[in-house]
Amino acid sequence: MELAHKVSNCKDCIYRSWAFKNLSAEELKVINVKKTEKFYRKGENICLEGDEISSFMYLQTGLVKLFKTELNSKEHIISIAKPKDFIGLLSIFSNTKQIYSITAIEDSIVCFVNLEIIKKFIKTNGIFAIDFFEKISAVSDSVIKTRIDINTRQLRGRIAYILLFFSKHIYGSSKFNLPISRKEVAELIDMSTENVIRVLSEFRKDNLIQIEGKNIEVLDIKRLEKIYELG
Repeated sequence: MELAHKVSNCKDCIYRSWAFKNLSAEELKVINVKKTEKFYRKGENICLEGDEISSFMYLQTGLVKLFKTELNSKEHIISIAKPKDFIGLLSIFSNTKQIYSITAIEDSIVCFVNLEIIKKFIKTNGIFAIDFFEKISAVSDSVIKTRIDINTRQLRGRIAYILLFFSKHIYGSSKFNLPISRKEVAELIDMSTENVIRVLSEFRKDNLIQIEGKNIEVLDIKRLEKIYELG
């Protein structure tokens, strides 16, 4: 598919992560030659659980979900990744195959870099290696914190968490288009779809939010934060 934005040179990339700031001009040239940018429509799979791990993946634009499929075919969303996030880091060095699937939940551009190049730079560029492993640690910490934030709360606190997550951390606005379905919200917070719909309706009646389909406006962020804090 045609890219919405083509990066011709990694050195000039506006999406370039802080983790690459300590690569030399020559190292960036190597990545530039070997990288591949791919555009994914909303709903397209970027990789599937069990696929061979051959590339380091960097999300330039869009949003993606990371999820595992259980034996009963039920999906369990692990996390949502936003622009400038590395995706696939949790298994990139510990496994040869993907341990979860990644799917675009908005139109997205992903940059793929051959994993062997990243491994080579880790061996030869100590500062880059520290930056890279700091990022892996930060991703792991974020996933653990998210699961704790969700699992230690009751249903209303979990729904409040999701609304605040998209409003404050993803879109930076009280008005946003929820990029995942009610069913996916349920998969992310480990609740039933019916309960998700019910609580969203309660929040609307309590004038906490306004809902029109997937369009959501947070009307009272202070009260929503209090619901989240109380769990």
